[in-house]
Amino acid sequence: MPKEQSEFVKYILELLEPLGDITARGMFGGYAIKKNDLAIAIVVEDEIYFKVDDSNRRDYEKRDSHPFTYDKQGKTITISNWKLPIEILEDQDELIKWAEKSYQVALRAKKIF
Repeated sequence: MPKEQSEFVKYILELLEPLGDITARGMFGGYAIKKNDLAIAIVVEDEIYFKVDDSNRRDYEKRDSHPFTYDKQGKTITISNWKLPIEILEDQDELIKWAEKSYQVALRAKKIF
């Protein structure tokens, strides 16, 4: 049975609706936010972390953001998703731009594999 979407995830999906095929899927206690079935972000504990690579990392660093980390078997694991700055979440036009950049990151990552 699919996981019930949180109010925060529903809000994110509504904000990202102009991007087209945006969905959320439950995973590991959080959600994957996908565009055209490619993960562009994760939501964990009502925080959103967008996919980042060298093309958009500086945008996050300039706003004192940080990557998502978790502990596994006593080690800290860092993934390529960075916390979205709150000021971007509060500006739908900017949010759409940042989400589109993360979609481009996901497309490039898909080509590598």
